[in-house]
Amino acid sequence: MIEFTLKNVEVPGLDPEFFVLWLQDVVATENLELGDVCIVFCSDDELLEMNVNFLQHDFFTDILTFDYCIDNVVSGDLFISIDRIVDNAAKLKEDYVTELKRVCVHGVLHLCGYGDKTEKQTLVMRQKEDFYISKYVSRET
Repeated sequence: MIEFTLKNVEVPGLDPEFFVLWLQDVVATENLELGDVCIVFCSDDELLEMNVNFLQHDFFTDILTFDYCIDNVVSGDLFISIDRIVDNAAKLKEDYVTELKRVCVHGVLHLCGYGDKTEKQTLVMRQKEDFYISKYVSRET
């Protein structure tokens, strides 16, 4: 089950029903079973505090992924800064909703076992993100 929580933020462009269906498809396409995934949207300040407390990293980030996967069951918590999504979309000259999708699928891909610590891992992660973003079908389609 995938759940969304908004902690004192608004998330324009989030269509929970379709995001859930899309992310369920991502997990199924990766030949894994969906467990419990909670996606929490929060502010830069809240995510910075978590980044310092849990990882001893004193900088802003767009997502923190807490992996609770067991065997082939995908479970975890994704904490996402909506402020970073807005800023990154502007910096990258990317559509905001596309950046929202990218960060969400990035976290789910981490739970599916993909990393991004090396150049090779990052390349694979980006290819997977692009592939799954292209598969997203919105209500308007």
